[in-house]
Amino acid sequence: MIRTAAMTIDQMILRDVPLEELHGEHIQWYWVDFNMPTDEETNVLNDFFNFHPLAIEDCLHFIQRPKLDYYDDHNFMIIQSVNQKTLSPEELDIFWCSNYIVTFHRKPSVEVDTIWERLLETKKIKQPVNILYHLIDKVVDHFFPSVYQIEDSLIQLEAENADNYKTDDLFDIRKELLKLRRIIFPMRELLYRVLNSERIQIPKKNKVYFKDIYDHLIMLTEIVESNRELTKDMRDSYLSINSNRMNSIMMTLTVITTIFMPLTFIAGIYGMNFAHMPELTWHYGYFIALGLMGGIALSMFAFFWRKGWFKQDD
Repeated sequence: MIRTAAMTIDQMILRDVPLEELHGEHIQWYWVDFNMPTDEETNVLNDFFNFHPLAIEDCLHFIQRPKLDYYDDHNFMIIQSVNQKTLSPEELDIFWCSNYIVTFHRKPSVEVDTIWERLLETKKIKQPVNILYHLIDKVVDHFFPSVYQIEDSLIQLEAENADNYKTDDLFDIRKELLKLRRIIFPMRELLYRVLNSERIQIPKKNKVYFKDIYDHLIMLTEIVESNRELTKDMRDSYLSINSNRMNSIMMTLTVITTIFMPLTFIAGIYGMNFAHMPELTWHYGYFIALGLMGGIALSMFAFFWRKGWFKQDD
């Protein structure tokens, strides 16, 4: 679907303007939105607007990172919003110059719909650069719920004892943070280019708004990075606790085995089938052997206790 809106020289907003009338003298600037376009509608990018073939190709193929390209008569930008359910990136392509802005998206865009309705209802958006700002700002605003939701899950997980929570939950959170990181970091770089580019003409009074978006992206990157560091510390803590527990178990088993080694040795000697073993004829030989085995076991236990091998670290 292709929808159009235009601002006249009388500061009136017209909607559903035919493409052929967008270049009329009474039109100051216009916005054309390609909302889940068909192949035939996609051809309008070339047939009507004559955009650069490389930019059109980027619209037709999913790009992994946001980007910014400059052309002779317009600029081209790819930004990425986040799907709140899957945290996967969703692409929004934007062509803009001083007298128009064209948006292209293969999937429904809440951000575009919100700004579109705001333009038609309030009529306070006066330039294409304002639409560009509002689109990017809305995209970035939608990052915060996902980031805060992950942060809350991490805080709740951290409140549990390290030996109670499941490592799968922790690694799932790290995976979600990585998804957001792959979207937010390139968006921050993109805004930095927009703010510092000499080829993009943004009025000084508008730059402060783009700077505000950039500040939000910096805050988001810091939250994501701090949460990633926290998951790393929690993972290391979990592994350390498990390692200490395993060392304690191995030490206990080793002590038990060591205590029973001399007992097994004595029992093995008396289990040998020789005819001439003087101890076998002793009246109290059996009790002496048991006493000797018990004495050795207690002596070794006392020795290990003095060494502190039975003490558990808090």
